[in-house]
Amino acid sequence: MNGFEQLHPALQYHIVNSLGWDSLRPTQCDAIEPIGQGRHCLVLAPTAGGKTEAAVIPLLSRMLTEQWTGQSVLYVCPIKALLNNLEPRLSRYAGLIGRRVAVWHGDVSQTGKRRALKEPPDILLTTPESLEGMLVSARIERQPWFENLRAVIVDELHSFASDDRGWHLRSVLSRLDRYTPQPLQRIGLSATVSNPEELLNWLAPKGDRRVVGTSHVGTDAEVTVDWVETLENAALVVSSLHRGEKRLVFCDSRGNVERLASLLREQGVRTFISHASLSAAERRQAEAAFGEERDCVIVATSTLELGIDVGDLDRVIQLDAPTTVSSFLQRMGRSGRRAAAKRNCLFLCTQPSSLLSVLGLVELWSRGWVEAVSAPPEPWGVVAQQSLALVLEQGMLPATELLAHLKVAFPECVDPDLKSVLTFLVDRGYLSQPAEGTVQIGPRAETQFGRGHYRELLATFSGADLLLARYGRTDVGYVDPSVLAVERSGDQRPDRDGQSSGPRILLSGRSWRCVEVDWKRRMVQLEPVASGGKARWSGGSRVIGASVCGAIRDVLERGETQGARLSKRALNKLNALREEIPVTPHSTTQDERGGFRVWTFAGTLANRALAVTLKPLVGVRGLDELGIDTISDPRVVGDLRRPTSEAAVVDEVELKRYREAIKFADCVPESLLRREVSRRMFGVAVAP
Repeated sequence: MNGFEQLHPALQYHIVNSLGWDSLRPTQCDAIEPIGQGRHCLVLAPTAGGKTEAAVIPLLSRMLTEQWTGQSVLYVCPIKALLNNLEPRLSRYAGLIGRRVAVWHGDVSQTGKRRALKEPPDILLTTPESLEGMLVSARIERQPWFENLRAVIVDELHSFASDDRGWHLRSVLSRLDRYTPQPLQRIGLSATVSNPEELLNWLAPKGDRRVVGTSHVGTDAEVTVDWVETLENAALVVSSLHRGEKRLVFCDSRGNVERLASLLREQGVRTFISHASLSAAERRQAEAAFGEERDCVIVATSTLELGIDVGDLDRVIQLDAPTTVSSFLQRMGRSGRRAAAKRNCLFLCTQPSSLLSVLGLVELWSRGWVEAVSAPPEPWGVVAQQSLALVLEQGMLPATELLAHLKVAFPECVDPDLKSVLTFLVDRGYLSQPAEGTVQIGPRAETQFGRGHYRELLATFSGADLLLARYGRTDVGYVDPSVLAVERSGDQRPDRDGQSSGPRILLSGRSWRCVEVDWKRRMVQLEPVASGGKARWSGGSRVIGASVCGAIRDVLERGETQGARLSKRALNKLNALREEIPVTPHSTTQDERGGFRVWTFAGTLANRALAVTLKPLVGVRGLDELGIDTISDPRVVGDLRRPTSEAAVVDEVELKRYREAIKFADCVPESLLRREVSRRMFGVAVAP
């Protein structure tokens, strides 16, 4: 019996007659048996490869065959926009067999949530943060709300697993198991990764598991690399190439999205924008309009990397470079979806470092290589937050029960370390002990996190302290307070009456004047102006892996890369860089300022660790993934080795900087925090 024949007859009928599908894709057929048997699964397929259907169709069949009632399936996504985008499609599939779908996240109205509580859907689309909000809400009766759950689908699993949101999600899923008759079946959906078995084992540490699909990296695509030098030149290229086609341009910063979009609009290009600091209404409007038009451009950050449907694309363009081959594949995979169409990507590089990164990424891709996905080591901030959240959920519980949950949620962490976190939380007053052997929320947690029904405790990760920007009563987006500073460059211009105006900013691809700032309410009032303005948001630094750097060295040595066509400008720039950069690791060159640079090709983390060792000896001025800048000649140091102990890396300056960046760092014992800093910032394990 093939996979399709194992589906419930009613579902078979609707797939053929209502949906009009001649057949299912191979991955979708292969997923039916293991998902139907209740196994934990990881479904692998390229972008637009039908992963959603591969997970949902077998579960819809089980709803009928096993007569599931109530809210039985969770569908978890990393971003709200993806949930909104999926809802119509999933509602159609579920509606064919008389089942319902609902969305629950921070932008859903209280009316919509009350409707879902009154009539629970069969499939609930949500985020991990909203799930945790349900677990601690006084308005939700948790047992009846969760007790019918049978399975959870985690979309874009690689995106979750690669940062702390994955640790948070997995702990929240473990907490849900407390309300269900048996542990939830866990189904992950992912783009191509090189370690699928390891990723599935991380998602579902216990139980019967099956990987569906393959990790083959397709190299059949049209990839071009161009050197344009400036953002203005990039805008000229985008505006002149492929007119009459739909083009998606990726940028790796919100500021560049705004600046490029503004330049394109000045040149008369129909341009839309998508990034995380736009209001939900602005993003939805842009994505819907872009999906319906033909001759236009949408400029976006990685928000459009994660599967949101923006219609049938003709071209993908990347300004400078993403940091991973996986991200490159995700973005290029938005193209080539029509019959006989080929995937394509045009890179427009404005910095020498981005040109080299692009060439390294393309070189690895041409070899069929893609990164392994691994969860960040030492997740102690999440362990502390989840300890407090579970106690808040239960009100009071035995300390042994709390420890038992942590062992299940974080099996990679050893008992003595978990116990030290709980002891620290009690000693610092985050937890209190009303009776021997029990814990509840302590006075320090109430003071620090208690406002607004513990909203700050449930907001697991710190974001930038942005201001809501409004035009009249319409939310436009969010701005970094630093952009409101008046700069000497002339952002503050005289109005018609000669009076000085407020600073000008770019937001949603338009120019605005800031007319009033309400710091108490964290709000800025805007009015439109004809032109000008700054766009700036703070963000994390780029981390480039050693494999990419090794590929860059190979390209510099050969003077070419496999799999991509280099424009004449890009080839000339590459040849110029080959004259400047020695390919022998640990070679040293001197710059025009009299300083020195040691070329390591070791990657960002290794160079950070090496810089800490070299700093007191030769005076480190800066670093990147390819090398370190020093004041004195580093060859006097002799053997350039990475440190191997915590003490060699984590000084007080680094520890303080990390504490300020990690929201729950103050809830973690210093010894564990030092380990976390050492492993994450420098890639160095603590010496035993």
